[in-house]
Amino acid sequence: MSFTLATWNINSVRLREDIVCQFMREEAPDVLCLQECKSPVDKIPLEQFQALGYAHMVARGQKGYNGVAILSKIPMVEAGAEDYASLGHARHIAGRLDNGVTIHNHYIPAGGDVADRTVNEKFGQKMDYLSELRDAFLADKPVKSILVGDLNIAPREDDVWDHKKLLKVVSHTPEEVAALAEVQAAGNWVDVTRADIPEGKLYSWWSYRAKDWDAADKGRRLDHIWATSDIASTGHSSRVVRHARGWEKPSDHAPVFATFDI
Repeated sequence: MSFTLATWNINSVRLREDIVCQFMREEAPDVLCLQECKSPVDKIPLEQFQALGYAHMVARGQKGYNGVAILSKIPMVEAGAEDYASLGHARHIAGRLDNGVTIHNHYIPAGGDVADRTVNEKFGQKMDYLSELRDAFLADKPVKSILVGDLNIAPREDDVWDHKKLLKVVSHTPEEVAALAEVQAAGNWVDVTRADIPEGKLYSWWSYRAKDWDAADKGRRLDHIWATSDIASTGHSSRVVRHARGWEKPSDHAPVFATFDI
């Protein structure tokens, strides 16, 4: 079985319903994982998505905040949802495909502006989420699984536009990068995107603050596709759909793709 998968922080699925539908028509991934849906589950425009072939959905939602959903053309059942760090936020949903692959969709907290939990509660929430995720993988090793989402960390020097300038900026601090590496090691996860594209600058997020995001190109790779080591070699054809960042009323994130032959 071969299937394409995309992950995209949509920054309000209802506000950006039109570009989600455009993406479905033009790129047509078999599985689309969305983060920051900012919608209760019953308000997600599922009928429009179903009309484009996405008959299956698992989701967790909140009004105006957070929210994660997996939309699929191929059969999928819910495989659980966890409240990491006990935040009461809709930040994780899992779906299982007919071939036994479990897809985990995460929206890790952004962490605020200051990389110090003593003065910034949001940074502490982010670090707690990461540590609980690490501990969960240590306690129960995932197999035949894919982990995707807006992890809100750009781990490599070439995942940001300027490594030295961003070392103290939340999303690229050494503390966050180390914590994400622990999560990855705990679950024997392989970064499929970087396995496919091992060298060079690669971004999936560009700030709304830039007047011309494309020309400035001050991006970060915050959106990830990982696979457990038992199936990682089946992943290929990774890419970032950069031009979607320039669509009308865009998200500040671009979709990230991979294909799996499992």
